[in-house]
Amino acid sequence: MLALRVDKKRVSVRDVAKPDNAEEVLVRVVVSGICNTDLEIARGYAGFNGTIGHEFVGVVEETGRRVVGEINAGCGTCELCRAGDSRHCPSRTVLGIVGRDGAHAEFLQLPAVNLVDVPDNVPDEHAAFTEPLAAACGILERVAITRDDRVAVIGDGKLGLLSAQVVALTGAPTLLIGKHDEKLRIAARRGIETSTPKEAAKRTRQFDVVVEASGAASGFNLALDLLRPKGKLVLKSTFHGTTEINAARVVVDEISIVGSRCGRFAPALDLLKRNAIEVDSLISEEYPLARGVHAMKRARTRGVLKVLLRP
Repeated sequence: MLALRVDKKRVSVRDVAKPDNAEEVLVRVVVSGICNTDLEIARGYAGFNGTIGHEFVGVVEETGRRVVGEINAGCGTCELCRAGDSRHCPSRTVLGIVGRDGAHAEFLQLPAVNLVDVPDNVPDEHAAFTEPLAAACGILERVAITRDDRVAVIGDGKLGLLSAQVVALTGAPTLLIGKHDEKLRIAARRGIETSTPKEAAKRTRQFDVVVEASGAASGFNLALDLLRPKGKLVLKSTFHGTTEINAARVVVDEISIVGSRCGRFAPALDLLKRNAIEVDSLISEEYPLARGVHAMKRARTRGVLKVLLRP
């Protein structure tokens, strides 16, 4: 089968053996999505070598079920796994990121417990957004947000746009901060207020919650400027390299800093089923898997949002 692989920072489409673990479910990939993590892995993040990709929708070969898949595969026996949450299992593998070949391929395998059925009315292209949308929904797992909170989301990339939409559904006044007019317009069409970083910097200490989804040190510093005393900072993006933190500001203003990574798939699928989230505007381009190397280059291009691959 064809697969988009990373080997010592070299990206290529190769013919590899189809997965054949008898203890897991074989899924034929229908659509997969390139995300920033894929691009970072190609630069050496996580030291991963193998088939990349973790956003997908596919069909179970044996039954024909249309499914998406939770990307963390736990050991099944530790305390976390027994409690039904493998996202922090100490010996977990992660689809296309840690110890497990990923979704930019004709086939993949996951444990049966990881697979979730896709509602009939959700198109494949929308279902491919389940994983990043679940990550956005994960914000609400980590921080309680009500309509009385003022929330800012920093970063107008794919994750920032999804996060702003999810937060806005709580009824909380939401501001999306970004540098790209065409991306900010996507949020504005959903009734979300938008701003540039320069404009937002004038609104110091006005927000109860700030979601940092840019992955930039400047975004972290802006977040601290925007938060009121005793506010909450949600770190939604992994930062490239080391980020310096002015700990004195955090202590004096009693800021709570919360990390947020993967979210549950059920809330994300429910939002897609209800057409509550705009994802069509986030799709920039689509390529066959055979052109995966070119698709990765396009995904790095300024202004490009989601690039889809179709085996």
